[in-house]
Amino acid sequence: MQKETVRIKKLRPEAILPSYGSPDAVGADLYALTGAEGLTIAPGETVMVHTGLSVELPRGFAGLVYARSGLATKRGLAPANKVGVIDPDYRGEIMISLHNHSSAPAAVQNGERVAQLVITPCLIAEFEEAEELSETARGVGGFGSTGRK
Repeated sequence: MQKETVRIKKLRPEAILPSYGSPDAVGADLYALTGAEGLTIAPGETVMVHTGLSVELPRGFAGLVYARSGLATKRGLAPANKVGVIDPDYRGEIMISLHNHSSAPAAVQNGERVAQLVITPCLIAEFEEAEELSETARGVGGFGSTGRK
């Protein structure tokens, strides 16, 4: 895997820099900055969770904010927008819109891992209108059409 330096700014001194859980992990953990009291998310509620960080992504890259699988499957907490997108020209705080999908209140502690950041290259398309598109074996087959034999 290719490694690159990405500049991160702590907006508050107690913020925790993203970190990878293993040598081959592609998602860097993002940590909640809730204060000592933490926070509680009611069932069905969405709360904006601070990270206290801003990032300077290289042009041509995006930061994708995904759920942490353990938090989502075991406690029902996942980003409300499913995948957050951080554009390379954004310099504001990284915030996690954490939604409680469970039927019980869920506590989030200060310093807890609440999401993961994947930095990926992106193609900036120049869209061109066309009268026809090239033919493929799939054609216009919709949802689930690739699994049919």
